[in-house]
Amino acid sequence: MRGPANAAVTLVEYGDYECPHCGLAHPIVDMVQKHFAKHLNFVFRHFPLSQIHPNAEPAAESAEFAGAHDRFWEMHDEIFENQERLGLPLLFALAERLDLSVSGLRNALLSREYAPKVRADFLGGVRSGVNGTPTFFINGQRHDGSYEFDDLTTAIEMYLHAKAAR
Repeated sequence: MRGPANAAVTLVEYGDYECPHCGLAHPIVDMVQKHFAKHLNFVFRHFPLSQIHPNAEPAAESAEFAGAHDRFWEMHDEIFENQERLGLPLLFALAERLDLSVSGLRNALLSREYAPKVRADFLGGVRSGVNGTPTFFINGQRHDGSYEFDDLTTAIEMYLHAKAAR
């Protein structure tokens, strides 16, 4: 979770670190977060499409490993910012850059220590009707518009105005 827990709006993204559309959405979501600041809470949930993106699952598990050391968002951002080089060498290099144990990450990936968390996110997405990435939900409602800045901000503003009108 990034942003205040009591924010008026929660934006949830189901994403895949190897998905090119998620890669394009990443800087847009960052701008949306900055635009709404204290009014928005952002949650990223893993939805690795492993059959077409073989590096997505290890990337998600690596982000969770980093999260166990309070570095989730740094790893998350670095993976997306280096998406064109995604693979184990990049994940190990990022762990080292973030002062995380490379051998610890290697062991976590080999033992699949964080696979249950990634799988739980994936299954939650399936139950919510996610069938591709990125898929966004705003305050629990699926956002079927695009992930372009104007579409996301307009949809979020509608939720903010509705809440203010109550």
